Amino acid sequence: MSSLGVVYKRELNSYFSTPLAYIFIVIFLMLTGLFTFYLGRFYERGQADLLPFFNFHPWLYLFLVPAIAMRLWAEDRNNGTIEILMTLPLSLTDLVLGKFLAAWSFVGIALALTFPLWISVNYLGAPDNGVIFASYIGSWLMAGGFLAIGSCMSALTKNQVIAFILAVVVCFLFVVSGSSMVLDGFNGWAPAIIVDAIASFSFLTHFNAISKGVIDLRDVCYFLALIASWLMATAIVVDLKKAD
Repeated sequence: MSSLGVVYKRELNSYFSTPLAYIFIVIFLMLTGLFTFYLGRFYERGQADLLPFFNFHPWLYLFLVPAIAMRLWAEDRNNGTIEILMTLPLSLTDLVLGKFLAAWSFVGIALALTFPLWISVNYLGAPDNGVIFASYIGSWLMAGGFLAIGSCMSALTKNQVIAFILAVVVCFLFVVSGSSMVLDGFNGWAPAIIVDAIASFSFLTHFNAISKGVIDLRDVCYFLALIASWLMATAIVVDLKKAD
């Protein structure tokens, strides 16, 4: 098995060797159900679709994904196992990618377990399954963006709570940068190109575009570029702090 595969398997197994994975999955499924059927007024809307389900995903990920990401590096640094990892015949790239891909796979498993909702709307009506499938892809890509940011924040500190708070703050900025409450502060005095640039950094801008059923290459490239950038930042931070 390649060194990347070794790291990936170790990290993924570590989630299910503790109650963390099961607690996260239960909380995620409970909250998605609550938001979809109650806050999203699923039955009152009278439409067989998963629009209320996906509308709440950015806000669910804002807190749940940093809770997963905060342990990626902070735990190893706090326990002193980071020094052991750095002395193994593993490249820094393999470590960063292996940890991230394991966490991303874990979130993907939690997301996949919401499939009964998809079955339910097909039983209740005739939804556009292409739109639902695209929304799932967009949701998973967005979760990867949250995780990549959380990975970098986790590498900055030994304290998981601090890593969680930092990740939530940075992710929140990426979520709301395309909202009207932010853009209204720039409209009227900033050039349109600047306003558009700020909006283009928003998770909501790109996720909402994909959730309409059109998987635009620009939106996919945005999330992949965001993930790659933050993982590169993670590698730099880990390399700088490996002697701490």
